[in-house]
Amino acid sequence: QMHLVESGGGLVQAGGSLILSCVASDRTFGVFAVGWFRQAPGKEREFVAAVTWDGDATNYADSVKGRFTISRDVRKNTVFLRMNSLKHEDTAVYYCAAKKVSDQEYTYWGQGTQVTVSS
Repeated sequence: QMHLVESGGGLVQAGGSLILSCVASDRTFGVFAVGWFRQAPGKEREFVAAVTWDGDATNYADSVKGRFTISRDVRKNTVFLRMNSLKHEDTAVYYCAAKKVSDQEYTYWGQGTQVTVSS
């Protein structure tokens, strides 16, 4: 059973940094592609960043490109999202998600962690 748990969210001033972590319970986590998504009140969930199963390729939304970095530690079943130069617009609940390479959609989701950036 794949269980994802996000942590690291909190309140931070604009311009500050946070590191989010996503820990998976399943040892097969290393063969899943992983993505970070976020959802602000009144808005649809949006893509933030993703990393392939082997960590060789990453992808970022234009809104976070150059500020956020996604990485993974396969041995620890953990994926990170380092967020720098945070803006008020980054305020949202951030979700970790995973999918098999054979799946088009992300099928496993964490409970989310709140990130609040003060103006």
